[in-house]
Amino acid sequence: MHALAGTGVTAGPTVILVHGMVVSSRYMAPMAEILAPECAVYAPDLPGYGRSYKPWPPFTVAELADALAAWMDAEHLGRAHLVANSFGCQIAAEFAVRHPWRLERLVLQGPTVDPAARTMRQQIWRSMLNSRNEPSSLGWISLRDYWAAGLPRAWTTFRLVLADRIEDKLPHIDAVTMVVRGDRDPLVPHDWAERVARLLPRGELSTMTGLGHTINYAAPARLVDLIRPFLGLGS
Repeated sequence: MHALAGTGVTAGPTVILVHGMVVSSRYMAPMAEILAPECAVYAPDLPGYGRSYKPWPPFTVAELADALAAWMDAEHLGRAHLVANSFGCQIAAEFAVRHPWRLERLVLQGPTVDPAARTMRQQIWRSMLNSRNEPSSLGWISLRDYWAAGLPRAWTTFRLVLADRIEDKLPHIDAVTMVVRGDRDPLVPHDWAERVARLLPRGELSTMTGLGHTINYAAPARLVDLIRPFLGLGS
């Protein structure tokens, strides 16, 4: 797996940023730069995406979670906080269930998929509605990453996203977890975000005003300010 070079201070916690569907760690870079003075921060490209190798068929959610654990072994990382966005939340939830001893705390920002909209048509429509809430530069990053992945991989990944039932895993996550939602995020309605937090044994919900689905890119400083005390940073 390729990753943004591990940056930040060597003491203190380790934070791993987990990217969403088909996109790469590139859109996690602004958040990584803000976190770097306070912790060791990593933003890997999961297998099949960005600059990582491209297995075919694409890895399942379970295989992606296991690949993340194997990458941590290769980087000699014992335990870490995970901060995930969108489909990355589904991978992080799988990781939390399969590798609980590797996880400190968990941040699920914009967790997908809302069971009330588990069809391709609904998800595409909600994504289109959300596009007005995101910086235009995110569109160019996404286009580049989708091009690198290729249409067959993107299509297959989309089907994996829809098939994965994160709601079945949430009750089995032991880690203290913060769910973060932008109040303008049509992909993650308030009712669904509340349900995610309720299903988690130790979950809490925070809502950020004026933001859509990809807060890690649209407002990275605000997101870091929110999660800093939760992750024990800057203390």
